[in-house]
This record gives sequence, structure tokens and C-alpha cells, in this order.
Amino acid sequence: MVLGSDGSTTLDGSSKALSSASDRKRFHELRALASVILIGGNTARTEPYASTPVPLVVITRSGEIPESVRSNPKARIWELDPVSAANRAGEEFGGNILVEGGMRLVQELLIANQIDELYLTLSNKSGGENVYDLSALTRDFTVESSEKVDGETFLKLIRN
Repeated sequence: MVLGSDGSTTLDGSSKALSSASDRKRFHELRALASVILIGGNTARTEPYASTPVPLVVITRSGEIPESVRSNPKARIWELDPVSAANRAGEEFGGNILVEGGMRLVQELLIANQIDELYLTLSNKSGGENVYDLSALTRDFTVESSEKVDGETFLKLIRN
């Protein structure tokens, strides 16, 4: 997950505007290790998911998912709550679930203790939307590694 310096999770409606080349490189490295990607409907509507290297699970309440995502041959669209979806994804695809969803999805999984590791990029950009308090996000986690590159901080956190 990428966060702006003000805690924003999107800029101009997308996380990509907060990201950098270094962040995207790390993002794709994590994707390559995942057994499945889990996102919510809002993420499916605002981010590009027409193609993924591993299975993609989209959870939605409305069922309104773009055709580009629906046409991804690796996409599965489930009408489940986040915890049930994470459990089913683990059973069907393996335990290395990469949650790429927005804060609502992440929050629900954090509350249910379903997330063991957090990979955060702290961007130097600000002025975005969907601001979230970093200390609230990370309070149950310990920093395992931290690296600064070109004004950004890359964190790997492990659940306490």
C-alpha cells in the first residue's frame, strides 16, 4: 500500500498518482510471490486489473465491476465479506494472499487479524484523498525493515 506524506491513499482518484517507479517495482515483486490477489469493488473500478500474473479475487456488494476486469481470465468475482473471501481465497489458491484493496477492505481484514504483514510505501507526495492515520494502521505491527529511496520510505511490518 502506498500512502502520501499526509496519509492519503489516493491522489486524483488513484493510488498510482502517489506511486513512483521504485514503488511500482517493489509492488510487482510482491505480486510475483503471491498465490492470489484480493481487491474490493472500488479498487476494481479505479485501478487497472485487466491482466494479473496470478488469480484475482474481486469482492463486491454491488456487482458493478468493469468489463476490463471481468474479461481478465484469472478474475473471480465473489459476493462475500472480506474475511470470508480471504478464507476462501486461501483455501482455493494458497495462503500467500496479496491484499491490494483500499482502506475499507484492509481495515476489515486488520480488525479480524487476517493480515500478518504490511508493505507500506510512504510517498513524499501529499494533497490526496482518503486520508488515513498511519499510527492507527500500524499499531499492531512492528517494523521489520525500512529503506529510504529518493525521498520515499519503504516499510515491511510484521504483526505483533
